[in-house]
Amino acid sequence: MARIYVFVNQKGGVGKTTTAISLAAYLALLGQRVLLVDLDPQANATSSLGVDKNTIDGGVYAALIGQSTAVSQILNSARLKLALLPSSLALAGAEIELVGMLARESQLQRALRPLEPSFDYILIDCPPSLGLLTLNGLVAARDGVIIPVQAEYLALEGLGLLTGTIARVRQALNPDLEIRGVAITMFDGRVALSGQVVAEVRKHFGPKVFTTVVPRSVRLAEAPSHGVPISAYAPTSPGGVAYRALAEELLAGDQRPTATPAPQAADETPPTLAAVPEPSLVEPTDAVSLPELGAIEPASEPAREPTDTADLTEPAREEGATLS
Repeated sequence: MARIYVFVNQKGGVGKTTTAISLAAYLALLGQRVLLVDLDPQANATSSLGVDKNTIDGGVYAALIGQSTAVSQILNSARLKLALLPSSLALAGAEIELVGMLARESQLQRALRPLEPSFDYILIDCPPSLGLLTLNGLVAARDGVIIPVQAEYLALEGLGLLTGTIARVRQALNPDLEIRGVAITMFDGRVALSGQVVAEVRKHFGPKVFTTVVPRSVRLAEAPSHGVPISAYAPTSPGGVAYRALAEELLAGDQRPTATPAPQAADETPPTLAAVPEPSLVEPTDAVSLPELGAIEPASEPAREPTDTADLTEPAREEGATLS
């Protein structure tokens, strides 16, 4: 039975979609059967895997409103061994349509239920808001919430609101909903404030904070423009190494076995993963596959990664950032 996690943070730009995509790709690389659900109308996860959202007719929207089954909307990447339930332009109006539906908060849960035996992990990327789409993600997330938090002061604001929303959903709609983990992203060790933010998050969430911290990485920012995850674009970059470690940490916590591929040099073509079993789904005859990513070669690693991030100025406060 699949473990279902939802990636939520109402603040945009914290690495939420990057974390969902990267974990999905590395979990697949480690031998897991993975479905990534793009529940964000911006369709960034869909675009980041090389799919033109303008060509999607239905996608998660069609499954959400009951227009078609989720299995008929799934795209598969044979190279990444990764399945995607894509977003589309139509999803932008889904919240209006859901308002009048019976059990409107549970439509995604209903749509995903038939897929659960076919996957080890179902990862849901929610929009950066706390509307009906995110609520559907929280209700469907049987195994918990993963919260990406950027290592900057403003990223802390609103975490109290998010944890309050999770508590209310637990009380009213999903009694098993818990925070599975908090992932620190975009960490810059040159900036003292980054360390203060990490310390504050660990103080508030305790052992729920993943040990792995994801650094700022130029390669992470470049990968979406090539339509591939960091595991295929630059696996030996600091961001690639960190997200692989995060995936291994998640697997260890879930007590799931892993398949360890041979080490890969920076200038080698990413592995085809032919030994990893395909999800046991019966594909419809008109199913569309994710475009093959063979044209993209992994970036060769420079001696040191460019430091194009601007220095942050620590706010004039001695006690550091605090959670609201």
